[in-house]
Amino acid sequence: MKLNLFLLYLQEKAQGDAHDIEFEGSRVSVKDSLVGALEGNKGPWMDDNNDLNPCWPTLLSDEAVSSKGYVTFSLTNGPEYHISQITDAVMVAKHLGATLVLPGIRGSKPGDERNFEDIYDADKLIKSLENVIKVVKQLPEQVSLRDIAIVKVPTRVTEDYIKEHIEPIFKSKGNIRVATYFPSVNLRKSSQDGETDPVSCLAMFGSLELQPELNAVVESMIERLRTHSSKSGGRFIAVDLRIEALEKKNCHSTGVGGSKTCYNAQEIALFLRKLGFAGDTTIYLTQPRWDSSPNILKDIFPKTFTKEAVMPASKRSKYLESESSEYENVIDFYISSRSDVFVPAISGLFYANTVGKRIALGKPQVLVPAEISETSSLATDFISPYISKKNHLAYSCFC
Repeated sequence: MKLNLFLLYLQEKAQGDAHDIEFEGSRVSVKDSLVGALEGNKGPWMDDNNDLNPCWPTLLSDEAVSSKGYVTFSLTNGPEYHISQITDAVMVAKHLGATLVLPGIRGSKPGDERNFEDIYDADKLIKSLENVIKVVKQLPEQVSLRDIAIVKVPTRVTEDYIKEHIEPIFKSKGNIRVATYFPSVNLRKSSQDGETDPVSCLAMFGSLELQPELNAVVESMIERLRTHSSKSGGRFIAVDLRIEALEKKNCHSTGVGGSKTCYNAQEIALFLRKLGFAGDTTIYLTQPRWDSSPNILKDIFPKTFTKEAVMPASKRSKYLESESSEYENVIDFYISSRSDVFVPAISGLFYANTVGKRIALGKPQVLVPAEISETSSLATDFISPYISKKNHLAYSCFC
């Protein structure tokens, strides 16, 4: 009775903040074959789906890799952008017959730069692309930066666009620097896309992995979250909820099934509780550090953690106490991709590329929040449309 009164109080008190990118309406019908509730377990947990396999290995050509000139680029703005930036650069290098130079990684602050190998596995990327393009770790000394033309490239760049807009510049200058821009953060398939290039699929889903030390840190954090989840079979939820991002936005209603553009901690707590997740459910928050803002979530779900609570103490100085947030963003992305359930409190490219990664891993349990007027509802009513409608770009790469 006390809990019901508390939830009613929260529901009346909860107010959203805004966002300029909208979720697609989240309340959808889901076929029984898509995802099934696990019987005999506490909470509305769902099965993984490992029926999909990569389509691209059989579609890649065996033509020899040529090399004439260089394509350089940087990774910026966090891991959700890195995937698209890698994919576009590989596409450009492939269709120009150029050599790709491993990128540096730039943070949000001036001078915040890292080597590719600080975060990602360079040897894995080079090996995965060896039959597609040549990749080198550094630009040869004889190539002057003054001889490199900067070319802006729209994300999801196509072979036709490369031939028409980029190839003439490449032939003139011999070397180019690719800067990806994002006309949209939407990763839905469209009828205009045609068949997805297998090189794009390989680059997006088969080339980028964490370097061994950082991967071990992520694995240890996931294992610690699972040890907190003994009553739910080791399962946990990852919630992308960053208070600073919410404060910059105004969450407003989309008018679709009670859906809004983003959700605060109170609303996420109500959403999960009404779906039937038990109070002892383990939750991982992408919030950088704990403060009072998500306390209301922890009141209902006491096993709610941020990074510093589940990261090994010996690793915190390196990965949490640096001036750059790059490590933290990457950790959030990979834990959100691996959790049993992912709940995006904020729409955008983090949400879209996390869904893509989860499709590749056979983890379709992405629940898009909405305001639920009833006292309870089914989790399957809130599966991301990217998955329920199978309209994410990833479904072009897995079959």
